[in-house]
Amino acid sequence: MQSDKLKQMKKISIGLTLLLLNAAAQAQFSDRIKDGVKYYTDSKDSSKFVKFNMTSQVWMRYNENNPHTLVNGTPEENTVDASIRRIRFIVSGQVTDRLAFFMQFGQNSFNYLSPRKAGSFFHDVTSDYAIIKKHLMVGAGLNGWNGPSRFSNISTTSIMVLDPPGYQEVTNDTYDQFVRRLGFYVKGKLGKVDYRVSAGKPFAIQTAGGIDPISRYSTFSTLPPKLVYQGYVMYQFLDQESNFSPSNAGTYLGSKRIFNLGGGFYYQRKGMFRLTTPVDTSQQDIMLYSFDAFYDAPVNKEKGTAVSVYGSYSNYNFGQKFIKVAGADNPANGSNVANKTLLNKANFGNAFPYLGTGDIFYLQAGYKLKNNLFKDQGTLQFFANAQYSSYTRLNEPVIVADAGINWLLRGHNAKFTLDIQNRPYFLEDVNGNYKVDARKNSIIFQYQLAF
Repeated sequence: MQSDKLKQMKKISIGLTLLLLNAAAQAQFSDRIKDGVKYYTDSKDSSKFVKFNMTSQVWMRYNENNPHTLVNGTPEENTVDASIRRIRFIVSGQVTDRLAFFMQFGQNSFNYLSPRKAGSFFHDVTSDYAIIKKHLMVGAGLNGWNGPSRFSNISTTSIMVLDPPGYQEVTNDTYDQFVRRLGFYVKGKLGKVDYRVSAGKPFAIQTAGGIDPISRYSTFSTLPPKLVYQGYVMYQFLDQESNFSPSNAGTYLGSKRIFNLGGGFYYQRKGMFRLTTPVDTSQQDIMLYSFDAFYDAPVNKEKGTAVSVYGSYSNYNFGQKFIKVAGADNPANGSNVANKTLLNKANFGNAFPYLGTGDIFYLQAGYKLKNNLFKDQGTLQFFANAQYSSYTRLNEPVIVADAGINWLLRGHNAKFTLDIQNRPYFLEDVNGNYKVDARKNSIIFQYQLAF
């Protein structure tokens, strides 16, 4: 067993070395494209443009799998794999002084278990019109102008931690297409207040990847879905953030002085259902709200040191003891646990109960060292984050923690990330008690290239 682990770690070391060499070689691209390739449609007006951006994130990972994990029917205690965690292509622009558009295409979590030659899709296809410039803009399309939290839609390029808090993407790939749905939105700024509200038609749950069967615990309803209403408002005390796109920045690496307080909501009537008797069905609304704070600013502007802190409290009501178990870019696809309850069967690979009815606290913090710490090979940023969730379905809290380092070869344009995560493994017994049975770790290396 020990020999197998040494072999796996050797594979990781070789892969890490290759990624580092590749990263260093690609870090020297031109400053002219660091913010994307931009074409000005009017030589006399720089506010009218069309821009192209791209982001890719490649993972190499060692994962201690949850107990009873299967990969295509074969038990596997540990997995070493590589994947494309995210790939994005964005075309956006300002056509007139009032009309803008935003389109994003890409793929998530393409690993060795994924269907081949499939999976890319549109994330966003929107256009909006400024009724009152900067203050009141209306738009429509496949969009992610979401609530209830800052990271309910995060900028892929500027994520500080390895992965954003997944619980803030509240109905990811159930009633939406990766947190986007068809509908309309209103956005704008009123002084230092930045706001967004939207209404959208959820996708039918039958088109999702999997449907949980109805039971005495709430699950997503298979009945025709009602409209979703959501919004998020933040007061920006210091520098103002752009609201051109729906994605909020993870960190500015000290290039801005940001201090925001925010709050938001998500509401869908009769979005959940459950059995109250063997033949009677009860429907429940989804009602979620959150409050958060974001501080991201230089410590010493001349040296380039910077700090970033984000904290959030969320109260989620998905109905009677709702819980969802999943793992990001899961390296496994089955479980042979003897007690085959619904949640135990889903609890394989790197999965844990990340979402549910209850209270959730989240905190992340990072510190960037001085610029040019390694001369022309960039600098470092240390980070840590933790999620504490008290879900009504569970007998113990869910505590997940990460710590890591970003090697910022060229800011967010080229960076390398090392992340270590510790997560709980919950096991549900025949009496329905759901307690921590073990804790497992994962080590992930990521290389990001973006412009």
